[in-house]
Amino acid sequence: MNRYHTVLTIAGSDSGGGAGIQADLKTIGACGCYGTSAITALTAQNTVGVTAIHPVPVPFLEQQIRAVLDDIGADAVKIGMLHAPEVIACVAGLLAEYRIPSVVLDPVMVATSGDRLIQDDAVTAMQELLFPLVTLITPNIPELQIILGRTIISDDELHQAARELGNRYQLSVLAKAGHLFGEELTDVLFDQATATITPYSHQRIHTNNTHGTGCTLSSAIAAHLATGLPLTAAIEQAITYLARALEAGSSYRIGSGHGPVHHFQAWWR
Repeated sequence: MNRYHTVLTIAGSDSGGGAGIQADLKTIGACGCYGTSAITALTAQNTVGVTAIHPVPVPFLEQQIRAVLDDIGADAVKIGMLHAPEVIACVAGLLAEYRIPSVVLDPVMVATSGDRLIQDDAVTAMQELLFPLVTLITPNIPELQIILGRTIISDDELHQAARELGNRYQLSVLAKAGHLFGEELTDVLFDQATATITPYSHQRIHTNNTHGTGCTLSSAIAAHLATGLPLTAAIEQAITYLARALEAGSSYRIGSGHGPVHHFQAWWR
């Protein structure tokens, strides 16, 4: 019998379908893997914004994760927004117990509007409890600034931030350049295993449909790691997938705010 490559996503639910668990599962499937999920919170959300959040009780979150890992397992785990220290502690404890080969953390801390999404105690818990257990984190510039406590405004500073963060916590870092200016953007990978920097340059795609790009990229990386690709190749494939999804999604309109990327552009005609 054939075997699926499996990816577990631990994140919040987006009722609008553009980000969170919904974007993760679409991406994981589009990248050739079988996706499972553990929901940390429910949101009432659309393309305009979030109107309500209903946290999932921590014991039930633990039951979701155990139910998946005890039966189906996971070749990789993708982690999205974890809203509270007790949620972070739960996830960290289970990662330490189950020892998943590849763990990708999208350290969601800042909304598209610039608003902080988690408090300082949750940021501290993420650094202390989760960072030692993950393979890769994928922060954007506002998140890097929160973690490092300084402003980042140039490519050189982005390189320095990726290396500093990776060395400080002994993990790999993909520092995303989307908040810098210019038509060509260069994301930066610090690979902790080799202590090397790998740049990934791509053109900026002008579109209003950018909701869920961070979820999509981190899930695509996790999926490609689950299939056995090395880190540098998994990131390259994921960036290419996201660029194509952004480009295809730019010609659609859903809702009156920031729409989603086109996760299944390779199959729609």
